[in-house]
Amino acid sequence: MIIRDEQPADIPAIRALITDAFKDVSHSNQTEAAIVDGLRRGGMLALPLVASNGEALLGHVAFSPVTIGGQELGWFGLGPLAVRPDMQRRGIGQALVRAGLDRLKTAGAKGCVLLGAPGYYGRFGFAADPQLWLADVPQEYFLVLGFGGPLPAGEVRYHAAFDAGEA
Repeated sequence: MIIRDEQPADIPAIRALITDAFKDVSHSNQTEAAIVDGLRRGGMLALPLVASNGEALLGHVAFSPVTIGGQELGWFGLGPLAVRPDMQRRGIGQALVRAGLDRLKTAGAKGCVLLGAPGYYGRFGFAADPQLWLADVPQEYFLVLGFGGPLPAGEVRYHAAFDAGEA
């Protein structure tokens, strides 16, 4: 398996992979593929990575800039993260997250946020912090990972693509 940047030729397979990965997830509203498409169209898909095994795509992760208190402070949102259903629980998602976080740190990002399961994302150092919040989301599922320096405070906002999957 290799982790690499997504390529334009990957886009149809990425869309299918994301749709398939979330089709049976009870908390999903089935807009994850549309979110990634909207981020891409809006030029806000800052770090899209795929895991592949030869020609087959096994997983995809998206990182996009977020604002905190209405300001761009060098922070990014992780998500969606998708792994082909038949390849889940094999470390593919973990490899995508680690590679993405390493790339963000190398590029000088200040931190990363996500909406997700604390038990899964805690292994990467993500934790809830009351200084940063996402409107209408229980605090325990909005997770933060600073890359050094003081943690900013304020409401986090994702790109408009996350609002029903439209840019």
